[in-house]
Amino acid sequence: MPKIASVSSYKPPFTLAQSNIEQLTKELFQHKISRLDRLLKVFENGEIKTRNFCVPPDWYREEHTFEERNELYIQLATEYSVEVIKKCLTNRSFLKEDISTEDIDAIFFISSTGISTPSIEARVMNILPFSNQLVRIPIWGLGCAGGASGISRAFDYCKAYPDAKVLVVCVELCSLTFQKEDYSKSNLVGASLFADGAACALVCGDNVEFGQDISVPHIIGRGSKWMPDSEDVMGWDVKNSGLHVVFSKNIPVIISKWLGPFIHEFLNKHDVLPEQIDNFVAHPGGKKVLQAYEEALQLTSEHTNVSREILQANGNMSSPTVLYVLEEYMLKKNKQNTLGLLVALGPGFSGEVVLLEWRE
Repeated sequence: MPKIASVSSYKPPFTLAQSNIEQLTKELFQHKISRLDRLLKVFENGEIKTRNFCVPPDWYREEHTFEERNELYIQLATEYSVEVIKKCLTNRSFLKEDISTEDIDAIFFISSTGISTPSIEARVMNILPFSNQLVRIPIWGLGCAGGASGISRAFDYCKAYPDAKVLVVCVELCSLTFQKEDYSKSNLVGASLFADGAACALVCGDNVEFGQDISVPHIIGRGSKWMPDSEDVMGWDVKNSGLHVVFSKNIPVIISKWLGPFIHEFLNKHDVLPEQIDNFVAHPGGKKVLQAYEEALQLTSEHTNVSREILQANGNMSSPTVLYVLEEYMLKKNKQNTLGLLVALGPGFSGEVVLLEWRE
């Protein structure tokens, strides 16, 4: 069973209260969207308190080309990746000794909010001393499902190579995609919900030993599911001005009907009952998404408390968000021999689930 040996998160520099973001959005969309005051209630209804951004508020009052946005994405995604990797490999909450980047065998870089060729991890390799034989696996377009998918793919890699140490790096700069000339409801909902963040997890094969003193999640198995003809549920419309969010209002309904059978089928495969899951490590797509998780899987609010706290403090950062939730579980709820379920949903429409067991 490969294990998640360490995890870390990075907080971008500009923290704004949700009420301040609401006022800024009102300023930008005043007289451009009918019944704006009523629609702005989505900022309060989501129960988000603060969000972190890579640019200051005045940036949104200015015009920005797709080229300018993407250049900033490349610069900052590289910087944030470097910081979160260093933090993960020196995290004394989980590791007794630092891990050198030269000892890393593979890196999965997960993102959907910018475009870069060569991909971001290649740029990171010119800053941090990785081996020039590092296996690079950039993954683009999974959106909110990206963090869980990255853990799944790292698990697959470590099953094939049990001596491997693998990094899963998730960076999303959702704020750089904001379109102040897009007056759609999807854009307004996105403005009330999305934020920036970065996270990194170290996944290791069976033969890797660190002598850790705490229980960490070992990966028992993973599952994926895709819904046909669902491209319009969530994703991007790519236009001359950049990436425009696609965000269906039916997402909570879809989750409540589709997620339950997927999860129950997965648990049955591993002979695990839903009530045996102690740690529900869910990507908090939003308040309604968390409620849909509870409805679909017969959970209480206690199961989703950690995810809700991450959402309230950070908003939805897309792919890194589930790793922020995982970090909290690893720090505070690391009781040995307990089971966990790491779940995230994203464009496709698709879901990814990882079954975990906390062990030394």
